[in-house]
Amino acid sequence: MKRMLLKLLTFLSVASLLVSHSQSAVSSVDLGSEWLKVAVVNLKPGQSPISIAINEMSKRKSPALVAFQESTRLLGEEASGIIARYPHGVFSQLRDMIGKPFKQVKHLIDSLYLPFDVVEDSRGAVSFKIDENNNFSVEELLAMVLSYAVNLADTHAKLAVKDFVISVPPYFGQAERKGLMQAAELAGMNVLSLVNEHSGAALQYGIDKDFSNESRHVVFYDMGATTTYATLVYFSAYNAKVYGKTVSVNQFQVKDVRWDAELGGQNMELRLVEYFADEFNKQVGNGVDVRKSPKAMAKLKKQVKRTKEILSANTMAPISVESLYDDIDFRSSITRQKFEELCEDLWERSLVPLREVLNYSGLKMDEIYAVELIGGGTRVPKLQAKLQEYLGRTELDRHLDADEAIVLGASLLAANLSDGIKLNRKLGMVDGSSYGFVVELDGPELQKDESTRQLLAPRMKKLPSKMFRSIIHAKDFEVSLAYESEDLLPPGATSPVFAKYAVSGLAEASEKYSSRNLSSPIKANLHFSLSRSGVLSLDRADAVIEITEWVEVPKKNLIVENVASSSPNISAETAAQNMTVEANENLQSESGTSSASNSTAEELSASNSSAEEPSKTELLTEKRLKKRTFRVPLKIVEKTVGPGASLSKEALVDAEAKLEELDKKDADRRRTAELKNNLEGYIYATKEKFETSEDYEKVSTSEERQSFIEKLDEAQEWLYTDGEDATAKEFQERLDVLKAIGDPVFFRFKELTARPASVEHAQKYLGQLQQIVNDWETNKPWLPKDRTDEVLKDSETFKSWLDEKENDQKKTSGFSKPAFTSEEVYEKILKLQDKINSINRIPKPKPKPEKKPKKNETESSAEDAKDSSTTSEKNNTENNKAAYESDGSVTKDSSSTSEKNNAENDKPASESDGLAKEKIDPQPEVHDEL
Repeated sequence: MKRMLLKLLTFLSVASLLVSHSQSAVSSVDLGSEWLKVAVVNLKPGQSPISIAINEMSKRKSPALVAFQESTRLLGEEASGIIARYPHGVFSQLRDMIGKPFKQVKHLIDSLYLPFDVVEDSRGAVSFKIDENNNFSVEELLAMVLSYAVNLADTHAKLAVKDFVISVPPYFGQAERKGLMQAAELAGMNVLSLVNEHSGAALQYGIDKDFSNESRHVVFYDMGATTTYATLVYFSAYNAKVYGKTVSVNQFQVKDVRWDAELGGQNMELRLVEYFADEFNKQVGNGVDVRKSPKAMAKLKKQVKRTKEILSANTMAPISVESLYDDIDFRSSITRQKFEELCEDLWERSLVPLREVLNYSGLKMDEIYAVELIGGGTRVPKLQAKLQEYLGRTELDRHLDADEAIVLGASLLAANLSDGIKLNRKLGMVDGSSYGFVVELDGPELQKDESTRQLLAPRMKKLPSKMFRSIIHAKDFEVSLAYESEDLLPPGATSPVFAKYAVSGLAEASEKYSSRNLSSPIKANLHFSLSRSGVLSLDRADAVIEITEWVEVPKKNLIVENVASSSPNISAETAAQNMTVEANENLQSESGTSSASNSTAEELSASNSSAEEPSKTELLTEKRLKKRTFRVPLKIVEKTVGPGASLSKEALVDAEAKLEELDKKDADRRRTAELKNNLEGYIYATKEKFETSEDYEKVSTSEERQSFIEKLDEAQEWLYTDGEDATAKEFQERLDVLKAIGDPVFFRFKELTARPASVEHAQKYLGQLQQIVNDWETNKPWLPKDRTDEVLKDSETFKSWLDEKENDQKKTSGFSKPAFTSEEVYEKILKLQDKINSINRIPKPKPKPEKKPKKNETESSAEDAKDSSTTSEKNNTENNKAAYESDGSVTKDSSSTSEKNNAENDKPASESDGLAKEKIDPQPEVHDEL
């Protein structure tokens, strides 16, 4: 078990994030039925490594909505703002419609009182009619929602984010997962992986815990807006070698998951909607039914959501809707007890997933370490009470953020799977498929039996996995992939079969090789993969043909004799091994025919012949059976049809073009709105300045101000009349005209205070400059005088310029262009500072070495004698060494002679016979003994 987990480990961490290349960021998206959350892993300095991206309203979760108002597309918060006025144009619940047949989606729309105009497309899926000319598939609308998530990630990270992990509910089948992947592709996402929601929560739960002392079973209970599920996860630890050290590594494995795909907080809200709709109808009377008004139902559902939230913390909640229907206001209230009575059957349903996962696990209640609650629906007090009663616990575990646990855990996986981010803290993850899968084969001469229907992957098969199946057959056939049990299908699925493939080329290969001596029947090998995202696919297929033929080979005994006689250094055994003919060859044909294999065999034969040519006349041959295996790639064509089929390549190209055009329109709209706001802001700010400050009279004439105010009034009037539908270019032109008049006035106003301040600063600096030069003369006398004089000269020039400009400014009217500006003054100060800094950096010169006095003749003679003695000793030593190296020994006489000479050299000068005092070396060079 540990070995399997070692192979499957995904190492994750929260802290100590390291960049392996350049700055990068990855993101995760928790896509729900009503909301979406985005988390970003960003390694920019000063930012939290993992954080939630906030939207334009500074909220941590955003509505998963897309709306069309006339020719304008709105996303997220903008779409939410018009849902009560234009309910037919604001599309929601898109996650629950992906991969579903038309009837299933139509039933969902009607049950939620959504007034969408839908039609059935060629696949049998739903298509949303926006107007007479535009229809959108669920994949296209969901791509718009995901593009909104991409924009949130980009804005939060302040760079383009391309890599994403998207969370999905565990009941998502193959059609839903493939459809979501296509929607993400249209949104410009590079999806590193889809991750089951419970795995994201488990990652967030286990990343900061230590399981080395105790393993544990934890149940994650999640009730969202539309779904409820319970998951059993086993957390443990194992020992591993890291850089030669034994460390404990945490890990978890998903044991089981059970769900109710049609139970969530939205069911409770619908009970309240029905209750208040009946109450309003009774109040109005006259046969009025508020349910027939889409706008009224949209308003009522919006207020009911708030009422339900209030009931989670209070025993009574009011509801108030203005102009609910036909300008009639609606006001009422409800108690928590009444609310619980309305949902009585839902409380029992909510326990079913938990009960099933515990029953199938075989664990007792006391073996469950914790039951963690996630999802907004778990905040309902009655639900918590029912869970406590069933589990026999006084308190439930709420260590995770109910809204953000999944998206934060998914961001850890995104960081681990990306190329640009490396994580240190480790947590192994083993998730499994929520469904089991079988493979079914169909074709000529294929009978329906156990061989043509095989279990491919059991339920909870680890992700990712590779599978292989083989079939003995000689004709082309079809492959169908289906869910293992018809009792456990994804919501809305009408058939267990979700993919079909046509496999061709097998009949052609069989015909070509049938005349050969087949050693075994022709078979087809099928290779399947279950991806990390939980998507099952047929990757490739090969035809395998095994042939046995008689071939001539050299006789073994003669081969050994010839080789041995010609090469005595090569043993007979080695020669025999080199010349042995293999009994089995695996040759793979790239073109799928036998010609390539035959040519390969001929080339091998030719090379063997050329190698044996020198001894051909001496060798005898014999016939032996030789086995060859040919692998011919087969052609695979997907034939999946129905609502579960993915968008075709042509449909994808059209969808990309439509979305690109919408993105361009959105960019133009945002640019237009921005320029309109800039113009409006400039008008109001300028008027306020003229009205609140009298100092503008010092820099502008009354005629100039009056003319400018008239221009502002004219632009303001245009802004709210003809400018309502103006383009971005028109707004920019209007703003440029006003700035051309106002900017000179504002500049002169700014210089009223900025210019005197700059002059004061300059005069203060010029006063300090003389002190700087004096300090140079005292503390840095090595500085070049011409450089210091140049500084003084420049300062005098600057001072003269400043005095002259101040005199000119006194003569200049405040309504005219200034004689000089504060910017010019600061620029000259900076130039002077740069020159002073460059002089300050001149290093102190190094002191010159002192000249030694001339030596007298006696000292010179002594040094010459010393050098001569040292040279002589060195030569003697080298000669002795040479003698030792040549004879291997040193004679006694030579040794004694050398010692005698050394002794004489060691005598003081007074004892030396006939040697001048200056020629004696008082400290002779010492040599090591040989």
